[in-house]
This record gives sequence, C-alpha cells and structure tokens, in this order.
Amino acid sequence: MTLSEFKKTIAEPRAAASLSPALRALWHDAKGDWDAAHSVAQDIDNETGAWIHAYLHRKEGDLGNAGYWYRRAHKPECRESLDAEWEQIATALLAEE
Repeated sequence: MTLSEFKKTIAEPRAAASLSPALRALWHDAKGDWDAAHSVAQDIDNETGAWIHAYLHRKEGDLGNAGYWYRRAHKPECRESLDAEWEQIATALLAEE
C-alpha cells in the first residue's frame, strides 16, 4: 500500500482489518480519535509503538512524555510539523509491509 492509498482509507468509517496495529493507530489519529490511537499504540511494545506514542504525546502537547517515548523509540525529538511527522511514520511503516 502506498501513502496515498493509506490516506484514502481514512475516509472509510472503519479501519481495514488488514492494517497492522501501528497503521491502525495512525489511522485513528488521522480520523481525529486521539484516544483510540493512543490505546492502540500502548499495546505495541516495540520501538515502532514508542515512536507513535511519542508523536501522539507531542500532538497532545505533553512534550516531557513525548521526549521519554522518543528516547524509547531511539528517535530524535521531531521538530517538523505534526503532519510531516505523521507522514514520516506512515511512510516508514508502509515500507516495512
């Protein structure tokens, strides 16, 4: 799936069952459901989950907590726009599939 194709799924009422949990978290975030995105991200116990978690806490405005999650993800704290970071994460995840 390309980034463009993934973005098109955001118009759907439900996330596709075939989406990985990480992509599902980003899907919920793009739909404006931070709580659902965070809930999914909390259950991803690896660096990818930590990166999504960092992004979500940055979006929330909790920069201290975001910093903790960036460190767990072994990623530098993002200084780009939230939209740019979302796309960066989604692109990385889609490249792994």
